[in-house]
Amino acid sequence: MNLSVGIVGLPNVGKSTLFNALLKKQQALAANYPFATIEPNVGVVPVPDSRLESLAEITKEEEKMSGLPPIKNALIEFVDIAGLVKGASEGAGLGNKFLSHIREVKIIAHVVRGFTDDNVIREGSSDPQSDYGVIQTELIIADLQSAQNHESRVKSPGEKALFGRIISDLNAGVPVREMRFSDEEKELVDPMFFLTAKPEIIVLNVNEDDYTAEKIPEVIIGYKNLLGINGSRIKSGMTNNGGSDDMVVICAKIESELATLSDEEQKEYLKDLGLEKSGLERLIQKAYEELGLISFLTAGEKEVKAWTIDKGLDAQNSAGAIHTDFIKKFIKAEVVSFDDYISTGGRKKARELGKARLEGKDYIVKDGDVIEFKIGS
Repeated sequence: MNLSVGIVGLPNVGKSTLFNALLKKQQALAANYPFATIEPNVGVVPVPDSRLESLAEITKEEEKMSGLPPIKNALIEFVDIAGLVKGASEGAGLGNKFLSHIREVKIIAHVVRGFTDDNVIREGSSDPQSDYGVIQTELIIADLQSAQNHESRVKSPGEKALFGRIISDLNAGVPVREMRFSDEEKELVDPMFFLTAKPEIIVLNVNEDDYTAEKIPEVIIGYKNLLGINGSRIKSGMTNNGGSDDMVVICAKIESELATLSDEEQKEYLKDLGLEKSGLERLIQKAYEELGLISFLTAGEKEVKAWTIDKGLDAQNSAGAIHTDFIKKFIKAEVVSFDDYISTGGRKKARELGKARLEGKDYIVKDGDVIEFKIGS
């Protein structure tokens, strides 16, 4: 599955610093001047999933292996897109080229500058509210141009009215993701690939002093009001001690430091901050939630692996994540929940204790299901 997250924002808000930290290596040029990132930097990152280590340990014992089987995480692609500036939709800066890069990703991670540093130039940046507004405006203007061009070409009265409504809402500052469409209308709107139709996560890059479990909730409430986003976009409820319903708070400087540490050292550092997970983990988790994704797991001597699928997908089509031929050759799926797999000590014991179920093609796969597919020849 092509799971790509586009990191966007004004120049010098910490996008490339975050990107480097996410990749644990300096693939992007985090330079202190505008347009340091000219071509989008792309990096593929393993999705953190502690369940895989537990499955590997169980598999080693169950199969009497001398060592752990290879662990293969699901993968997520991060695209560091160069800083947009006011007027990008009309070609300012490197405008239209950057907008085309945004069009290719599945979800937008919009980095907003919440830190203070006189040594980092504010290129086109003044305050968080206007910074957020600049990017939103440029994406809306780009969509408005697309909608107007399409509306002028269509002849169907119904389609003309639909795109007239979209144009009116865009002019009012409403992104396409917040508009409501019938199933028939969605069939006309989806092929337009509007930029503001993409799910968005706001990534607030804050000062080191604000990056603690105690202060993050206060920071979110403050920025919720400051960014001028209505209640449907950011709700007051806090989740996962590092974000709200669609906001993730990070400190790119601290994430960079974490990237140089061992796993154990990272855990200790985060523990000192009162945080359970790194910014990478929270950002990936939020991307999965926004895109409606889950992972099922497979375990054996050859490998222990996580597979990303759409939430609500049936067993037959989920098998296609492993190989497309599995869809037409699907017979059954032997399913054990992750908790049962661990508590019983593996698939063999799960079978003996009646915790392994044979499911048909219509079974809806759940997050953490450990599955062995029965495939015909």
